[in-house]
Amino acid sequence: MENKKIHITFVIPSLAAGGAERILSFVAQNIDKNKFHSTLLVVGFKKDTVYDVSNLDVIYLNKTRVLKSVFAIAQHFRTKKPQIVVSSIFHLNTMIAYLSICFPKIKFAAREANVLSVLAKHDKSSRLTLLKRLIVKAYTLVDCVICQSKDMQQDMMTNYGVSINKTALINNPITNNTSPKTETRDTNKPLQIITVGRLSKEKGHDRIIEVLSQLTFPFHYFMIGDGNEKENILKLIRSKGIENQVTQINYTKNVEDFLRKSDIFLLGSYSEGFPNALIESCVVGTPVVAFNAPGGINEIIEEGKNGFIVNTVTECVTELTKLNNNFSFSPNTVNHVVISKFNSKKIINQYEELFIKLTPNHAI
Repeated sequence: MENKKIHITFVIPSLAAGGAERILSFVAQNIDKNKFHSTLLVVGFKKDTVYDVSNLDVIYLNKTRVLKSVFAIAQHFRTKKPQIVVSSIFHLNTMIAYLSICFPKIKFAAREANVLSVLAKHDKSSRLTLLKRLIVKAYTLVDCVICQSKDMQQDMMTNYGVSINKTALINNPITNNTSPKTETRDTNKPLQIITVGRLSKEKGHDRIIEVLSQLTFPFHYFMIGDGNEKENILKLIRSKGIENQVTQINYTKNVEDFLRKSDIFLLGSYSEGFPNALIESCVVGTPVVAFNAPGGINEIIEEGKNGFIVNTVTECVTELTKLNNNFSFSPNTVNHVVISKFNSKKIINQYEELFIKLTPNHAI
């Protein structure tokens, strides 16, 4: 029976906290075990693992950087002979794409995690502009590019030369099966606002802080996340004089509890891939106010049902003020919008269909 299964190796940089890491490990664990055998190949170290992968074959390469893992990854492909390799995040995708030249019998699927052309404009440290030619060539070598959002798919086609026939549009699945909160907003407390995400330039914490500094009503802001912009962001918060209204938390396993206690999730990103935190917030019934940006935000938010999309700081201040005065969202409605579109059964089925399509000659 084991030989009849499609053997898939999922390759990720680490199992530290991150959207790509969680989604690929979730997919690896939840595809049909009667049809597929999953192996998770992790570039990094076991000590960094924050996700439960106890029911999955996991191999840690114990490398500090992706480039240092190239020979170990090639050795895995040579000895284990997977039929499909799925990787995620552009630098790992690029390296594995060039490795694919040596393994013509393996099908390679690269899951992109960002709208790369927009990310390049806002995060100069990513070196995306310098690496563009390498990435363009790399994506001609793989068999499929998995795109999380319509914006990402369009970016791959327009700016990276990927044919639409080589793309697969698969949104991120809901990974936490939980019921929405039952309580509505407590008007006796300051408006509880939250953001969960990496503290980096493209996440737009600068405009979130500008919005908060212009609010004229009581609020408290929970900023969960860490990153290379942390000190600059905290300095900006102090300069605006709102440090007593902000709680910053590097990491917590209790994100869901914070989301449940919050009234609004505020997203300031200039670019996203497909923001998992937005979906998680909506699952527990907490609506979203998000700046308009590429990366699936308009696929997640239905105006007035589970949130609002704004274009400017002024618009954002206006929407938050309206919600402070008249909070009209129903947790059940907020939850239903995302459950109907991104439930795990639906998304996992799309991945399974893709894997079968990539191996048409394999009889399951």
